[in-house]
Amino acid sequence: MTNTASDQYAQIDFSPIQALTDGEVITNSTVRDIRLPSGKVLALITLDNGRDHTRPNTLGPATMTRLGETLAGLKARVAAGEIQAVGITGKQYILAAGADLSDISRVGSKENAKLVAQLGHKVLGSLSELGVPSFAFVNGLALGGGLEIALNSTYRTVDASAAAIALPEVFLGIIPGWGGAYLLPNLIGIENALEVVISNPLKQNRMLKPRQAFDYGIFDAIFPPANYLEDSLLWADKVLTGTLKVERKNEPGKLERLTKWPIAIKMARGMLESRIGTVPRSPYAALELLDKAKGGTKAEGFAREDDALADLVTGDQFAASMYAFDLVQKRAKRPVGAPDKTLAKTVTKVGIIGAGLMASQFALLFVRKLQVPVLITDLDQARVDKGVAYIHDEIAKLEAKGRLDGDAANRLRALIHGTTDKSEYADCDFVIEAVFEEVGVKQQVFAEIEPIIAEDAILATNTSSLSVEEIGAKLTHPERLVGFHFFNPVAVMPLIEIVKAPTTTDAALSTAFVVAKGLGKNAVLTADAPGFVVNRLLAKVMGEAARAVYEGTPLLTVEKAFAPLGLPMTPFQLIDLVGWKVAAHVQDTMAHAFPDRFYANENFHALAELPEVVEKDKSGRVSGWSKAAEKTLKGAVGSDAASEAEILRRVQDGLAHEIKLMLDEDVVPEVEDIDLCLILGAGWPFIDGGASPYLDREGASERVFGDTFHHPVIRGIANG
Repeated sequence: MTNTASDQYAQIDFSPIQALTDGEVITNSTVRDIRLPSGKVLALITLDNGRDHTRPNTLGPATMTRLGETLAGLKARVAAGEIQAVGITGKQYILAAGADLSDISRVGSKENAKLVAQLGHKVLGSLSELGVPSFAFVNGLALGGGLEIALNSTYRTVDASAAAIALPEVFLGIIPGWGGAYLLPNLIGIENALEVVISNPLKQNRMLKPRQAFDYGIFDAIFPPANYLEDSLLWADKVLTGTLKVERKNEPGKLERLTKWPIAIKMARGMLESRIGTVPRSPYAALELLDKAKGGTKAEGFAREDDALADLVTGDQFAASMYAFDLVQKRAKRPVGAPDKTLAKTVTKVGIIGAGLMASQFALLFVRKLQVPVLITDLDQARVDKGVAYIHDEIAKLEAKGRLDGDAANRLRALIHGTTDKSEYADCDFVIEAVFEEVGVKQQVFAEIEPIIAEDAILATNTSSLSVEEIGAKLTHPERLVGFHFFNPVAVMPLIEIVKAPTTTDAALSTAFVVAKGLGKNAVLTADAPGFVVNRLLAKVMGEAARAVYEGTPLLTVEKAFAPLGLPMTPFQLIDLVGWKVAAHVQDTMAHAFPDRFYANENFHALAELPEVVEKDKSGRVSGWSKAAEKTLKGAVGSDAASEAEILRRVQDGLAHEIKLMLDEDVVPEVEDIDLCLILGAGWPFIDGGASPYLDREGASERVFGDTFHHPVIRGIANG
């Protein structure tokens, strides 16, 4: 096999994928010569699609073809002795956000998918074959193919203010296919590469900050933004003249390849199997590529990436991921059913009823994101003081981490005020309750403040499953009440379910949507139905798990039965996180509303009173019942154990039935909104596309209502 990208891909005909360029926003690669202090000339390529920073550079087939032509021209100039180095950077704030995924999803065949991979390897691979050193000056966002531009270059610097550095492909059901899976572990070592390529994408697509990326060894130098390009060019000149020797402390040596590498791969495989099961394909494909990267040539590594990418791009999981990606990138940003934002009331002060943990988390989020005065109240001053202390402590942690400077931290502290005096709600524009999940309690706290607040102030309830209409039944003006359901942890989870009761005005709804956006959250409109969207469907999942246990199925059999769903947590792991009291309450709510479809058991409440219900292993997985739980359950379970397949089918059919009913009842406008809620609020995996594409592919939709949610069913090219 050949050792260079130019030899390996020289005779390939890429014309079949040129059809993918229709509608492509082309990123141009303009070149200017820069004479360095030493007198050497560096030809600097700038990637720029002509749009502002809200539309990042992307790397579609036409873009890659043009970049390839540019690099070929520069190679000729190198041969002529005109230039002594090549640099590549991006437009302001952005190098590139990777491949244009909409193009890749339209490849049409496995052969074309492989051509996309090969074109990327041919073009980016030539960065290391110019005959002179190449420098990647990563001046901003560099994701996927954007980072692979840098990895294929000889040297790399990064702007300390760059928004994010990542190889997110595994999150989307594919692998880094333009050199990343081979080049990265050979640059920074296998353990760091496993973190970047597999672990981070599986942690809700975690990105690297520039300093982290530099510490890993991805970059050779890091410079502040003020004079980033100038500093990078001076640094490059020192490298070219030999006055600066680049040392890479994390590059793996022979010993790491022989010993640490196979051990790290084995441990990573065990982690994946215990954490996500064996259904997701891309993490294991990436793991295989990283394993094989310890030996062989670059050409062999690139060829393996070509095959792996072609295989994954044409499969069901990538098709579902693209559906999910589109929901999160587009639909979430333009919520269906949201009233005109000009109807929203301007929020200059926020009131939070309660000062417990949830209320304090709300206060911290509101004050950080909206930067307006935030009032918290509670029954006594001790609770108020505890809440304020928690908020101040969290602000101090952010300051200690460097995420806030001293002035900003002091401003936020000054905006928080706690009191037992409810009269201070008088000038609040938006008031949300964070009290116990019981209708009577919520009605009481709203009744106390309604006479105090302004006539046009908006009231919001954070109820997770109760009727918003019932909560507002005793209000003089129930039309200003809106459901505003956060998910835990408040700072992290990106979804807010905005609930419209029958009387809720467009002004209240519009305010809720504008506030949600100000908080950096994605909002989905839902009708005032029990459990709304996420908790209604999770209650179905948890109820079926509980039913199986109480019938007599062993706990771990039940846990394993849910693995094919690919959820981030097993049912009882989720219940343990949510809290057994909360779970019992939600199950009661759903079983009361729909007794024929939702399962609840009085033992839920008995278990909820225990200090520990389940035991867990080191990875956080449920390993069995606690001794107290075993005692509580003794004599309470049957002897009719179900198989894993039977339990899974029950869950699939139950979810298909419930989603169909929710659509028939107009709980949300379309099935896409249910999938969006599950992806953002329950961590439903991208590779499923949310619940509905998965249920279609598994045949549950057809079994339950004789049709599918999607027409055609969302499938990969290889399985379409």
